[in-house]
Amino acid sequence: MTFMENTSEVNEFILIGLTDDPWLQIPLFIMVTLIYLITLVGNLGIVTLISWDSCLHTPMYFFLRNLSLVDFGLSSTVIPKVMTGLLTGDKVISYNGCATQLFFFVAFANIESLLLGFMAYDRHAAVCRPLHYTTIMTSRMCTYIASGAHIWAFLTSTIFIENVFSLSFCRSNVIHHYFCDIPPLLVLSCSEIHITESMIFIFGSLNASFPFLVIFFSYLFIFITVLKIRSADGRQKAFSTCASHLTAVFLFYGTSIFMYFFPSSSHSMDSDKMVSVFYTMIIPMLNPLIYSLRNKEVKNAFKKAVKGQRLQLDHTFN
Repeated sequence: MTFMENTSEVNEFILIGLTDDPWLQIPLFIMVTLIYLITLVGNLGIVTLISWDSCLHTPMYFFLRNLSLVDFGLSSTVIPKVMTGLLTGDKVISYNGCATQLFFFVAFANIESLLLGFMAYDRHAAVCRPLHYTTIMTSRMCTYIASGAHIWAFLTSTIFIENVFSLSFCRSNVIHHYFCDIPPLLVLSCSEIHITESMIFIFGSLNASFPFLVIFFSYLFIFITVLKIRSADGRQKAFSTCASHLTAVFLFYGTSIFMYFFPSSSHSMDSDKMVSVFYTMIIPMLNPLIYSLRNKEVKNAFKKAVKGQRLQLDHTFN
């Protein structure tokens, strides 16, 4: 992927990283590596499990599989470079490398936001319109929705990158972050950034507000429907189908809103880094745990997979 040439002489950036304390480099490397391994095993495990078990071939798990792939892509866009910097001390990233990293980060973050919105609508259809659920959430409709989310996310990411990297970076090439993100890059620009900031805010608000409204109204109708259920077990079952998704929503939107929609004067670069750790490392690691630990169907599928592997091994050695 080739981006337009910058008008300044900057051809590479230096990432400050998570810390400049040499005594913390190795402990942080070990911790980040463990997080990344758990993220890979968890998300790819969810993808494999859903693909393997026909009982999980439903709209809810179709979106969960896509979400796991996106979390895998999001973490892989950021964490390997962080690990390299911590282990070798090489914190230099090329101009095009920075643009590429930011492109995929923005794209995957937007896809995740949209998928969370569509997953809320899926839960709304399951709880509020159970008799029509199979006709509403058809496999073709799910494919269209997921494809549309990917196309829109990569399109808006392209617009973001073209605007950010059309700026001149002549103040410094040191990014006070551990990856190429929009706010610390704009700080380095000596161009007029008002138009760029306005464009980013408009598209960012659109990408966040649409799924947020879908989530809000979906759960509003779910709450109203659940209150009409007389059985306590019925209410608990309805809420349990939404608990995992709501947890993921609060984690993702809570950190995103703090990072991108609060005034930059209200938080420092250090606080930005801490918040960024949540949505680039912690959330992609936690999502598989959240959905698997609170979901009986996923746990049953995992038990069947383990049992099948044991039987296969016993048959092989016997």
